[in-house]
Amino acid sequence: MLRIAVPNKGSLADASIEILKEAGYRQRTDSRDLVLIDPANGVEFYYLRPRDIAIYVGSGELEAGITGRDLLIDSGANAEEVLPLDFGSSTFRFAGPVGSGLSTSTMSGKRIATAYPGIVHSYLANAKISAEVVRLDGAVESSVRLGVADLIADVVSTGNTLKQAGLEVFADPILTSEAILIKGSRTQMVNELEILVRRLQGVVTARQYVLLDYDIPKVSVDLACAITPGLESPTISPLQKADWVAVRAMVLRKDTNRLMDELWALGARGILVTDIHACRL
Repeated sequence: MLRIAVPNKGSLADASIEILKEAGYRQRTDSRDLVLIDPANGVEFYYLRPRDIAIYVGSGELEAGITGRDLLIDSGANAEEVLPLDFGSSTFRFAGPVGSGLSTSTMSGKRIATAYPGIVHSYLANAKISAEVVRLDGAVESSVRLGVADLIADVVSTGNTLKQAGLEVFADPILTSEAILIKGSRTQMVNELEILVRRLQGVVTARQYVLLDYDIPKVSVDLACAITPGLESPTISPLQKADWVAVRAMVLRKDTNRLMDELWALGARGILVTDIHACRL
């Protein structure tokens, strides 16, 4: 059986279970369960600490797992990203005291508190910056006020926690992270793993796109298809009204209302939007 690691808690846990359900896999209903077997799909799911998943996958104990890109990089594990999953996005940034004027050029000799020492060490080495990395397990925002560090490197979402601690971000983001599917670097893409990737890719695409159907006069169909080209080409079907056709195309969900406005102005009518629950492209 294919063995897959799933976050057992934290910001990625619920969303990971949801995407696996949408991909047709069984998932646990009791948060105390550590292992779940899905015999219909030939998969065993192991619910582990997000920070440990890359280690288990990289060692070969498990073939694949869902974790954050930041956790994979920080772990240094012998594992690789297979597929971005389009949820759990975050940005890894440097932050220092408000008004301190810190920049990458003034970081040398400073103490940097972080819960992600692997990422920070790698960044400093690439940037040829000599600084001390202070490893903390959490609440790194308090480290500057308590005198443990001069600045921090941490995941930043809204920035509200930083403001409360009297900190502000500086320099470009170190890393942009999201949930990803990983596999061991030495793990072969067996059939069950290929199926998992295709299914998850289908869910990711289905969440990003919708089906757009509309009727349009034949004289305007070329202009309409330029607005909604679809992934390869839109589907065009004749209508009983000889000078009209029906068009169907996949469009990005975020663009839906703008495209509807443009099609309406072009003369399209009967414009309908339909959710896509799964797909293979």
